[in-house]
Amino acid sequence: MNVRTAGVFLCGGIIAISIFFTKGRSQEPPPAQLAVPRDTTPIEKTIIRFDDFLHRNLDSMGTVGAAATVFHEDGIVYTMTYGVRRAGTNDSVDCHTVFRLASVSKGFAGVLACQLDSKGSIQLDDRVLSYLPDFRLKDSVNTCELTIRHLLSHTSGLVPHAYDNLVEAGQTMEEILPRLEEVDISAPPGQLYGYQNVLFSLVDTIASLATEKTYSELLAEHIFSPLQMQESSTGYRGLVWNPNVAFPHTRRNGEFQPLPLNTGYYNLLPAAGVNASISDMGKWLGALLGHAPQAVAPSVIQLITTPEIKTPLKRAYTRHWDPIDERSYSLGWRVFDYKGHRILYHGGYVRGYRAEIAFCPELDTGLAFLQNSPNGVASRSVPTFFNLFFEEL
Repeated sequence: MNVRTAGVFLCGGIIAISIFFTKGRSQEPPPAQLAVPRDTTPIEKTIIRFDDFLHRNLDSMGTVGAAATVFHEDGIVYTMTYGVRRAGTNDSVDCHTVFRLASVSKGFAGVLACQLDSKGSIQLDDRVLSYLPDFRLKDSVNTCELTIRHLLSHTSGLVPHAYDNLVEAGQTMEEILPRLEEVDISAPPGQLYGYQNVLFSLVDTIASLATEKTYSELLAEHIFSPLQMQESSTGYRGLVWNPNVAFPHTRRNGEFQPLPLNTGYYNLLPAAGVNASISDMGKWLGALLGHAPQAVAPSVIQLITTPEIKTPLKRAYTRHWDPIDERSYSLGWRVFDYKGHRILYHGGYVRGYRAEIAFCPELDTGLAFLQNSPNGVASRSVPTFFNLFFEEL
């Protein structure tokens, strides 16, 4: 069990209400910590209740390390770090500890593509064939009409998760591309949603051909550097070179066991290749909410928050949410119309890591959650936070 202490913490130059967890005897948080003064604002009430949710569930479900942050209006209003970077050590997770983001990386790809579109380097409605003349799919219509917009919105028409097995086997994009001609087609481009990792990641190849820069260089130039996301990187090398990294874990016989850092899904950087700390995720949320227009312009935010296709997700995927009015996908982001508000969301999983991010432009509020020992807390973090916030409004 972990014992909690609270205070004001300076993290990356931003003052945040932070909660720290240290190993100790089993002890419930003092009741006074949940006593809310009458003049407390809705976001402050939400944070008090959300922190209690995190504390209780990270303890009860068992967790090695985790971190969370909330951006609201003028800046970061909450940062939480929990546990250790590697089971069996005393190396605490702090706000600069780097985690893998897995599919939360897709939101970076969507923003980058929109930035390149606004600068004229590419156009979202450019056809893939104009960059890759030898590109072929099973159906000639899909081959000819497939655009960058279709790649980023998972509307290529291919059956879902095409060749994820080859990705997991370590094959490169160059090895997988020639085999796409064998994949069955469900519909012409733009008509059906079908989640893809391989085709989504073609934005890497296209952006590199258009700019003569690598995808990693483009992310650094257009997102990481302007936002001073100094602990963010792409790929396996970016992860292992950081001494403050959270190791992935698996649970065996009721105990968490550390796994080695591995290259899984780093062969598709747009789909799953970004690494970041919770401090940097706070900066990213601020940019997505319009507080860094020099890096992420309002026109880019408009593009990523506009639905492209409705997504009939299985109930299991959103089982911790109350009924969602409409579920869509934009460009690297899920779009949920939820309880009268629009929430942009994405989750990510790669062996040993979970990541969650969501933001509500109307309420100028967002949350990120990172974890290195998967359990049920991650999938409950976003709906719990917004349900609590909406209750307080």
